[in-house]
Amino acid sequence: MPIYPFEVSYEEILRNPDQYVEAVFSCLESEFLNMPKGEGFITYPVFERGYEALKASTQSFSHMEVGSVLPTIVKEPISLVVLRTMLGFTPPEWGYLASQRACLEIPQGFTRSLDRRVRIAPEKPMNASGLMGKRLEAMVATACELLKRGAPNVPDNQIHRLDKADTRTGTRSMENVAGLGVPYAMLLYERFLGRPFAGHRDSVSELVGDSLESAVEDVLTRAGVSYRKTKRAERIEGFDQTPDFIIPSEFNPSVIIEAKITEDDGTARDKVTRILRLCSLSLEGSTTGEPKYEVVACIGGRGFGVRCEDMKRLIIHTRGKIFTTKTLNRLVDNTRLREFRTKSQ
Repeated sequence: MPIYPFEVSYEEILRNPDQYVEAVFSCLESEFLNMPKGEGFITYPVFERGYEALKASTQSFSHMEVGSVLPTIVKEPISLVVLRTMLGFTPPEWGYLASQRACLEIPQGFTRSLDRRVRIAPEKPMNASGLMGKRLEAMVATACELLKRGAPNVPDNQIHRLDKADTRTGTRSMENVAGLGVPYAMLLYERFLGRPFAGHRDSVSELVGDSLESAVEDVLTRAGVSYRKTKRAERIEGFDQTPDFIIPSEFNPSVIIEAKITEDDGTARDKVTRILRLCSLSLEGSTTGEPKYEVVACIGGRGFGVRCEDMKRLIIHTRGKIFTTKTLNRLVDNTRLREFRTKSQ
């Protein structure tokens, strides 16, 4: 059994921090193969219904006209997501191009909200009237224009976003793909360029972090520890960056908990920096050199297991108070949280 940094004194950590880097690395777990579906997840059968509706109204994509595509989207809103997938654009990118062509303001917030509304209720007919109707029509007109035209010629050192198997030569490409199917090698290549599940991974990134925060909440609740869980983008006086948990409250912080998950080492470095900043804040104004409150890091994901030096700094500056999903059951007993325990587990 490894000896974890939260089990030893700060002096012992300073004598041999490398030993505890290995201990933390040994209990880091990664869940990157599983993702939460989240609100607005589109299953394949629903997506396929939108695809078939769009295919039927455009005669297998040979007639990409606003007059046929727009009514289909109004009746079968999931077709909007299918159309965007054919373009290969994000909602704001699509809105930006449409606003340029139509000389109509289409804010990013509108395109994101529209896309989310469709994903949450993919089969509920739209009310495309007023300004919303004008913006939607402009987006559909832009999509039809781009898809009919296909990819233009660009310099050899560039690649156009429409230079894909199904959109390279405009409607002819779409007809071929719809009629004959996509060659598997090309499908795999386009997945390679775009990262499988990339859009969904981005949309549920906050939910991935929520799983660890929920686990921390469960530990605190079962121990009867009073805590303040902050909201995203909330401002707390005395903190230039808001921690995830403050115990017992922001008015008299004794323990600060940051709960962070990442599967990417670059993102992990940013999150380590956040935690180190909280450690620095805990020492500001201290006349004894001791922190005003204890900073605890609860971490998960393979991203934290890449950079040894970052982990060493994290261990030293948190004075060993680092926990993973495997050691979360020892969180209360090995931190100042035990002073606030009111229930025995």
